[in-house]
Amino acid sequence: MAWDETGSWLEGNANERLYQRLLDDSQDANSRNSRRKKIVRPDDMPWEMSRQGLLKHLINENMNTRMETVDAYMQIIPPGSSSGKHRHLAEECVYVIEGKGYDLHQDSDCEIGDVFEWVINPEVKRFEWESGDVIYIPPNTVHQHFNADPAKPARFISCTNRIFKQIGLNTLEQFEDSPDYDPKVVLTAEIVREYLRGARGGKK
Repeated sequence: MAWDETGSWLEGNANERLYQRLLDDSQDANSRNSRRKKIVRPDDMPWEMSRQGLLKHLINENMNTRMETVDAYMQIIPPGSSSGKHRHLAEECVYVIEGKGYDLHQDSDCEIGDVFEWVINPEVKRFEWESGDVIYIPPNTVHQHFNADPAKPARFISCTNRIFKQIGLNTLEQFEDSPDYDPKVVLTAEIVREYLRGARGGKK
């Protein structure tokens, strides 16, 4: 029996109730969930003027909801405008509620050498979409949404699995900001209506 490492593993006086915390967390799940929203009302869904564009968060880990695995937001792209350009490891599902436009996608290839890195493929692929379509965005695909209608807004719902972030694989990377991004703007219903009418934002 190997006892040679006794002088090492016996060292240390720190005590923690780490396993007990796991038990407590598990036993508190029902009580904790009863304090979380099961129905999320529009007033509880925060707006964000983000680098990716105009967002209304439906479900997010920072909102007090029962959902623990999925994040979802509604995005509005004003007439003739576009989202930002970004990529992330989690695959994404986008449902187009209204409008028409197109996506530009660039695949990323994984290369493992002395370092682990994603190399962006220079080929740009274009995908047309319209109301009622579902857009699939593969993992780590560089992508951007474009509203092709100069008179009407586009609106869609985006869903991603937050598990990647929870296991330390948050690879969200922003390449371009939406032309509508203005960090000084605080969104309200009336200001969003102005974007919907094309009175604000759009291609610059």
